[in-house]
Amino acid sequence: MTNLRIGHGYDVHRLTEGRKLVLGGVEIPWEKGLLGHSDADVLLHAVMDALAGAVRLGDIGKLFPDTDPAYKGISSLKLLEEVGRLLREKGFVVVNIDAALLAQAPKVAPYKGRMVENIAAALGIEAEQVNVKATTEEGLGFTGDGSGMAAHAVVLVEKMENIL
Repeated sequence: MTNLRIGHGYDVHRLTEGRKLVLGGVEIPWEKGLLGHSDADVLLHAVMDALAGAVRLGDIGKLFPDTDPAYKGISSLKLLEEVGRLLREKGFVVVNIDAALLAQAPKVAPYKGRMVENIAAALGIEAEQVNVKATTEEGLGFTGDGSGMAAHAVVLVEKMENIL
């Protein structure tokens, strides 16, 4: 039996006025933000779902239900730190993360380095183990018309003996 596991995560949030736009733990100046119970960081939510799925923790809705007032407005970086703790508790380490943001605007290229650093720091891994990319959908669908954003993440984790 192999000690490697792959996880895939997907998340989507509606864009709305009156909210901050937080992606990868970075607040990005923009006219709209993402609607959600927490800070609605769609990129980190996809990463957390991928990690949770890889080690059979369920999903972020199970781990951090939106019915729990403790998570109202919480930073998704704090939630990612908790997912990292749960992975280590189960004996897993992150090998790598590849995440993609789907959004027509704003351009996030200037912020991707900080996003990578935030994800790596929250999980206690090297920045070289994290990749963040972004794409538009050429004006198609809810991401293309600017009504929302989505993100996908794929992760590889490895079960280690005696890591705690």
